[in-house]
Amino acid sequence: MKFFSLPSRYIGAVPVLLSTSLLAALVYARPLNHLFPPLVLGVIAGGLVDLDNGLTGKLKNIVYTLLAFAVSSLAVEAVISRPAAYAAVMTVQAFVFTFLGAAGQRYRTIAFGTLAVAVYTALTHDDAAPWYQPTLLILCGTLLYSLCALLTHIIFPNRPVQDNMAAAYRALADFLTAKSDFFDPDEAEHLEQQQITLAMSNSAVTAAFNQCRSALFYRMRGQHRHPRTVRLLRCYYAAQDIHERISSSHVHYRDFAEAMRYSDLIYRIRRLLRLQAQTCREFARTLADDSNFVLPTKLERAGRGAEASLQHYAATAADGAVAPYRVQRLLDNILHVSLQLGSLKSPERSESFEYNHQTRLHAPESSGFKGAWRSLKAQSTLHSPVFRHAVRMAAIVLACCLIIQVINTTALDRDDLSLGYWILMTAVFVCQPNYSATKKRLIQRILGTVFGIVAAAALPFLSLSLAHKLGIAVLSTTLFFYFRSNKQSFSTFFITIQAVVGFSIIGSDTRAFFLPRLLDTLIGTSVAGLAVYFLWPDWKYLALDKTGAQAVESNAAYLRAVLRELESGIRDDMDYRIARRLSHDRAAALSSTLSDMSGEPAKHGSKLADGFLLLKINYSLISYIAALGAYRNKMQPENAAADGFIHEFLAAGSAAADILENLPHWDESRFQAALGDLQAQLESLRPDADAGETRQVLWQQLTMIAGQLRPGYQALHPASDSEAVAQAA
Repeated sequence: MKFFSLPSRYIGAVPVLLSTSLLAALVYARPLNHLFPPLVLGVIAGGLVDLDNGLTGKLKNIVYTLLAFAVSSLAVEAVISRPAAYAAVMTVQAFVFTFLGAAGQRYRTIAFGTLAVAVYTALTHDDAAPWYQPTLLILCGTLLYSLCALLTHIIFPNRPVQDNMAAAYRALADFLTAKSDFFDPDEAEHLEQQQITLAMSNSAVTAAFNQCRSALFYRMRGQHRHPRTVRLLRCYYAAQDIHERISSSHVHYRDFAEAMRYSDLIYRIRRLLRLQAQTCREFARTLADDSNFVLPTKLERAGRGAEASLQHYAATAADGAVAPYRVQRLLDNILHVSLQLGSLKSPERSESFEYNHQTRLHAPESSGFKGAWRSLKAQSTLHSPVFRHAVRMAAIVLACCLIIQVINTTALDRDDLSLGYWILMTAVFVCQPNYSATKKRLIQRILGTVFGIVAAAALPFLSLSLAHKLGIAVLSTTLFFYFRSNKQSFSTFFITIQAVVGFSIIGSDTRAFFLPRLLDTLIGTSVAGLAVYFLWPDWKYLALDKTGAQAVESNAAYLRAVLRELESGIRDDMDYRIARRLSHDRAAALSSTLSDMSGEPAKHGSKLADGFLLLKINYSLISYIAALGAYRNKMQPENAAADGFIHEFLAAGSAAADILENLPHWDESRFQAALGDLQAQLESLRPDADAGETRQVLWQQLTMIAGQLRPGYQALHPASDSEAVAQAA
């Protein structure tokens, strides 16, 4: 049934649609208009803290959420009539709940929702109503949303995982497409820029994989695992293998493109990669549609054609050409991708897949209160970006509370909608941990508010009935959630309309709402923007050295994990997967830092070129290490144990890992000494022309890794490079 094939972006809005529709029906059936705004705000708060999780995890989140919301809302109600006490309570809450974000994703989400509830309580406070009424109504709205979310989860337990998997394969398709451009001989002169594109695409793949892993983890840790979930886990591991294979690099692509300019082999490889990208997109579509996946026969024919072309190349290759065995390794990896894609259409492969200690997933983050406490202790320092952001958020809330007090003391009409709490809400929602994200959110908030006000301005003149107003409120709240994660301007547009309609439902004159709402938005965004710019600004250029160093260091752990498996045989266990994931996560963090730097003021952009150079070097290191990782299945541990070359190779590999680990920290002389020793080891290991493929491949890949060490050191120590040049002169 098509209904049960709803994509998760629609499913995510279903609980909001259900809960707000029920509230609208209640208000329409019984004249409870004055209760509608706080109830809807409770629904919105519940939606803000809703996380993808298993059934047990969702139940726990509901309990924690209701307790946190109750404490926060009651604290505000107790002091809202006393401006000084209100400012103090809100400032403390802003710091505490922002800092709790350091404990992990779940805590961060609930904490932000709790801070939002504190603001919502002030927005819905009524001196004429019982003191507990706003809290009770907000909690009722949250509980109603939570029950609807549980019902939706029971009906669609695996749909979010399925759509996350589809997104991962789409990202993988983009990555394959970016990699295929390396095999265009007409673009060989522009591969420098293509390296950056590929690294950025790799970041998107990494982010998509992390989403998948998190969603799968919460469903696989239970005792009763659905067969579809097990199948999706196998698809996840297949995607990881494809990613490692395509990340692998066995040749210098510019030289390869130039050497193969007049051979059809390079064009066949490019076509094969593009067909694989197309197949990934097709598989993602079948996941989204719940339809059957069929491997294109064209992909199989393209693979056979590439193999035949390689055989012809090997038979006719001239002296000085790219060694056929290197092209063979490259093609083997690409053909292995086709095999993995072919396995996705076989349900029997999923049935035989076992979830055990070797295939289990690593927890997305430290779990439990002990892990949260350790994270909080580690971040309890002025050098912590999370701690600084918590202080910044507290300062923003305090400033907004002071502005609100000024507005309240000068307002002639206590029922005026310009009492200022919109300022506080805007600032809380706009302020992000860094300048680039805040700037983006700020612009989107202003645009959404302006267009929302323009659209809502027509509503008072339409003579809408209560049913019409309730229908608009339901639709606008649902669309607010639908666009919240990807289009903030659209989300703000619909929530502005919802706010206007909500005030209209309780009988307020909404024509007086528009100008104050716009002014409040401008003031709130200004406060947030100024705080992020002047109060401990988290300029990403300041973190570039540290982020780059962490990225390079993580490659050392990845290389050591590969060496262990080359020595003892392929296991692909959790330790190996953690090391590989950390390497890609740190590379993604470097990409994200550079992306944020691009949005910062131009005066801070002087290090951007150095950062992109380091990004290219780091990704080259990952690709060379990944090629060694992809070769694990060719190794025979029993043969390796008796092979003196392997022992010497592993020693050289360990030396390379030591250099990688210490690359950011060693001085010039120590680095040069270690690099000289490594180069001597590699020279002594140089295989003869008639040596076997294993020796050739292993030596070549380690040599390529070693070739990136000096450029990596110079990128991390530009001053040292300048000094070395000066001394040489």
